[in-house]
Amino acid sequence: MTQTEIPFLFMRGGTSRGPYLNRADLPDDLETLAQVLIAIVGSGHALNIDGIGGGAAVTTKVAMLSRSDDPWADVDYFFAQVSVEDRLVDFKPTCGNILTGVGPAAIEMGLVPAQMSETPVNIRAVNTEARVAAVVQTPNGAVSYEGSAMIDGVPGTCAPVALQFMETVGGVTGAFLPTGNLVDVVDGIEVTCMDVAMPMVIAAAASFGLTGYESAAELDQNRDFFARMEALRIKAGVLMGMGDVAKSVTPKFGLLAPATQGGTIATRYFMPWSAHPTMAVTGAQCLASCVLTPGTVAEGLAAKPKENPAMITLEHAAGTIEVAVDYARTDTGFVIRSAGLVRTARKIAAGTVFVPASVWAGQAQ
Repeated sequence: MTQTEIPFLFMRGGTSRGPYLNRADLPDDLETLAQVLIAIVGSGHALNIDGIGGGAAVTTKVAMLSRSDDPWADVDYFFAQVSVEDRLVDFKPTCGNILTGVGPAAIEMGLVPAQMSETPVNIRAVNTEARVAAVVQTPNGAVSYEGSAMIDGVPGTCAPVALQFMETVGGVTGAFLPTGNLVDVVDGIEVTCMDVAMPMVIAAAASFGLTGYESAAELDQNRDFFARMEALRIKAGVLMGMGDVAKSVTPKFGLLAPATQGGTIATRYFMPWSAHPTMAVTGAQCLASCVLTPGTVAEGLAAKPKENPAMITLEHAAGTIEVAVDYARTDTGFVIRSAGLVRTARKIAAGTVFVPASVWAGQAQ
């Protein structure tokens, strides 16, 4: 046998896509697992020509699922971000867009039984220990991908997947504000370092001489900005207690500007070495929380909604995304309780993916 077979589903989750795998079909140790995922995706080439990646950070993501031993959760979701060209795998972050497909995939894999109308799927994101309650459309006991829900960055419509993110504060760093400050100054730039669903470093676009309305392509071409941003991000990572983040995709980076399209605020999100073509679900929660929190770099850039839960509409490079944030003001400060979004997912393919046996000979060996 020269190649090892691994069953997979290939799905779009939100505005990302990639293989969804059963964790039981993969090697246990992370070093071998990383090499298997590199082979599956084809990392090491700009087009991922020797794998099933799509040549962009949003198409080199992997979801690995298993039944959960957590009393609350139905399924564990283990995420991996595989680099396009550098043959690197980062197991530290999670991905909310790919998470959109976890409920449907878990049902398709037989990890969660389908109900006759809608199926609730409680998900533990094991990378960050976040808990997410998903509701999947399952008319007649089968996952439906047909529907009228539409999200910016994806053509057409699909069945909605409702997501409620809980216990997302401090998932990576252990704190809502990892540096202990609402605003820090790094390299002369005011930033808010926040950990809600995803640890982020957030700044006003104007502080970099940008409008905040640039396209993703325009930002990607601005290498001077990326050099400044990356140097700042690495220093902020140390301040956030994350150590050397030079080879990690976290913390992510975000820019804010006043809204121009009727939303709450304009945003740009970075992955971090390229601009996101739309918006990450986890990043959206962190940016929305930054908008709601008094005294952050978002102060003065947006009018804060007075209702609770607050509906925050983030304008991004391809449209908008809405986040419903449930929050509280207490004697000890500002508290984020949960965030809700509606996204879509679609099963694109199912079958077997092959990796060289020299990379991994399979479980039987």
